[in-house]
Formats: sequence, structure tokens, C-alpha cells
Amino acid sequence: MSSQPINGQRFELEGGGVAWWPCLIGKNTSVGIGTSIGALAHIGQHVTVGERCKIQGSAYIADHCNIGDDVFIGPNATLLNDRFPPSGNVDAWQPIDVGSHAVIGGNSTVVAGCNIGDNAVLAAGAVLTKDLPNGEVWAGNPASYLMKRSEYEAKREAKT
Repeated sequence: MSSQPINGQRFELEGGGVAWWPCLIGKNTSVGIGTSIGALAHIGQHVTVGERCKIQGSAYIADHCNIGDDVFIGPNATLLNDRFPPSGNVDAWQPIDVGSHAVIGGNSTVVAGCNIGDNAVLAAGAVLTKDLPNGEVWAGNPASYLMKRSEYEAKREAKT
């Protein structure tokens, strides 16, 4: 039996974030105050994660991506950086920028170079193949416009 804990352990990160073991946070990655990273998440190298983000278990964020403040990334969500893997050519990579207050649903995939705007929502299981504008909700494979974020919030409030 391994000497590693079976149930996750909480680790305080420099800068005030928290991560749950086991997870990977790459070299030269910055994690903002109040951010939580779930077990089995993979955060690549040279990634910037803003403040108060919630990155759930098994999420994958490729090298050089940028995540704004107050972003939610669901379990098993994948953010890629290489349109033609494995290129091995960092100069050809197209890292993703995610705007503040965005929501990325569980099991969704964001193809390299497809940015997500502020207050945007990518539905669970969606595959984003082009930029998602500010304040819009997209779903499907390939993801397409579903509604405005304000409509999404109204529906969410009605359910609670």
C-alpha cells in the first residue's frame, strides 16, 4: 500500500489559492488569491489563473493559457493549445484566453486558439471551435449560440 493519502489533502498555494492532492500545477504558473483547484486537475506551465476561480477535478488546462477572475471550470473540461498535435513547436501553439466570470461546463472541450469572453458560458459537453463572445451562452458540438447570459441567469434563478 502506498504511503500517499487515499483521500485528498488540501495544500495552500503561494498567493492564497488552494489545491487538492493529487493534482499538477506546472512551472511558472500563477494562481490567484481565493482560487481552488480540484484533485486530478492538470494546470500546465506558464498558465495564469485569476482570483477566486474554481477549477474542478480532472480539468485540463494546457500550457500558456490565461484564465480571468471568478471563472468556473467544470470537471473534465479540457482547454487545448495545439491545433495540430503533437507539433512540439511552442511558437505554433494557440493558447486560450478565458475572460472573467466565464463558466466552462464539465466535459467540454475548448479547441486551441478559441477564446472565451467575459461573462460567457460554455455548456457541459460542448466543443468550442471558434471564439465565444462576451455574455453569450453556447452549447453543442460544435458549440453554437444558445442565449444571452442574462437569460441563462434568469432561468438559473427560477430553478432555485
